[in-house]
Amino acid sequence: MSLLARPSAAALAAKTLQRLTGFASRRPSGPGSDAASHARFPEFPRTVRTLTIPTSVAPARATVYLPPASAPAPPVHVNFHGGGYVMSLTELDDPLCRFLAAEAGVTVVNVDYVVAPQHPFPAPPRQAYEVVRWVAEHAAEQGWDGARLTIGGQSAGGGLAAAVARQALAEGGPSIALQVLHYPPLDLATDAADKRAAIARPMLRPWMADVFNSAYVPEPKRRADPLVSPAHPSDTADLTGIAPALVITAEYDLLRAEGERYASRLGAVGALVEHHEVGGVDHGYDGKDDVKAREVYALIARHVREVQGRGA
Repeated sequence: MSLLARPSAAALAAKTLQRLTGFASRRPSGPGSDAASHARFPEFPRTVRTLTIPTSVAPARATVYLPPASAPAPPVHVNFHGGGYVMSLTELDDPLCRFLAAEAGVTVVNVDYVVAPQHPFPAPPRQAYEVVRWVAEHAAEQGWDGARLTIGGQSAGGGLAAAVARQALAEGGPSIALQVLHYPPLDLATDAADKRAAIARPMLRPWMADVFNSAYVPEPKRRADPLVSPAHPSDTADLTGIAPALVITAEYDLLRAEGERYASRLGAVGALVEHHEVGGVDHGYDGKDDVKAREVYALIARHVREVQGRGA
């Protein structure tokens, strides 16, 4: 076990990362700043309002992105950001949220969920599920159509979206038309040192996984929980009836194999809409590569638009 795999060390490292990313986000400009995220894709307007959603874990702050010139009660998409379950990188997904609002014609609820080590597992997936349930149940008062609901996330946010879909299956709702899982971590039970990427120095390194995994799920035995590791071989539950999924993996990503395994598992029960591999890129590629980001965001928007149209 590495030093960073120890829960106390991982918690300290995670809090350091939180401070560093918080500082970067507040800079007037530069990589990682909120201003830089807001400046990307300027053709898509940023028409937003804020919202606080009550949950049993803690109130969840959210930014609501409004589609341009939408009809009354547009469909709604709930987005969960990435950040290894420890960093609140909500604004990093601002370009994606603006893109989906404009191109898919949906209201996007971008959730600032609780993170570890302050809120370790199972708090984040439980809060995420309760947020999605609230979005469905309070649709009329908020001005969107809760019967036309999709969810999604990038990296850790994709892991949370998968956990939300799993809880919705177990608890009888809400009905989710599509889950979008964009380079998600779906197997924390397998040591990162045993995972292989297609390149020698992938963006995600084993030491990073030690920090993220140990801060998020301090007890190693709990990392096989289906809400954490649905792609691990120990999870053999029948997923028939789970929300249909668009699974997107990156060719060079350390997490590629687990995404492929989960896509295969969903396909076996008829719940895979598409597995799309983005060639020649690594984890988090869309944060820097505008060309690839536009291509993949357009793919996501098309799938969201298609399933929402069928629900209308």
